[in-house]
Amino acid sequence: MSDADDIERFYQGGLEGGRLLEGSGAIELARTQDVLERYLPAPPARVLDVGGGTGVYARGLAGRGYEVHLVDPVPRHVEEARGHPGPALAGARVGDARRLEDADASADAVALLGPLYHLTRRDDRIQALAEARRVLRPGGVVVAAAISRHASLLDGVCRGLIDDPEFLPILERDLREGQHRNPTSRLEYFTTAYFHLPAELGEEARAAGLAVDAILAVEGPAWLIPDLEARWRDERRRRQLLDLLRRIEGDPAVLAMSAHLLLVARKV
Repeated sequence: MSDADDIERFYQGGLEGGRLLEGSGAIELARTQDVLERYLPAPPARVLDVGGGTGVYARGLAGRGYEVHLVDPVPRHVEEARGHPGPALAGARVGDARRLEDADASADAVALLGPLYHLTRRDDRIQALAEARRVLRPGGVVVAAAISRHASLLDGVCRGLIDDPEFLPILERDLREGQHRNPTSRLEYFTTAYFHLPAELGEEARAAGLAVDAILAVEGPAWLIPDLEARWRDERRRRQLLDLLRRIEGDPAVLAMSAHLLLVARKV
């Protein structure tokens, strides 16, 4: 089975739709939305949400007045995005981040909130970033997500996964190469992916011709909090946590502790 087939099989299982609505996914959603709000041009800018999944981020942007076009390689995701009763998207289609249908200089912003960690070859990741640059107008913004190299280690230690002999080879390869593979039947061990070191993310963006504004920690250390769900339900404590995470988001010492990273870059 090819990497692409393995990834599509995982997502066709329907796990993506609710992932951002609970647990550490809720922090990922809130923090990513916060970064998008701060760095994207004002609506009604034209935004491509490439690798947009079922449209969680796309609907949020559409609700704020953006013209949002969702692109995703998984047909199930595109169908769900089209059929969702939330704010209407300007378009949703099956497509590949490395080969966008959009014309040169036709978008004000591109969100790549999934493709980079499912493109396991460096050349493919740079191609996806170069495609984002191609379709952007001068000064346009790319916000791209990556999974941290140390995510499996931190998750494995905190949840006791390192006691599973099937998990250890997965973790060892993650740390050694950044290449994540899951030969087990346990879907919670994720699917084929690449896990970035923070510096790599900026290097790949610059190789694609983009100017890097920032590399940011999404969850920081907060995704490891034992009582996370209880804290998140309390509005005061949730706001306090989000404020603290914003204050440390760019600290190099924090980046490797985060499950996800965000690249913010521009076409110059």
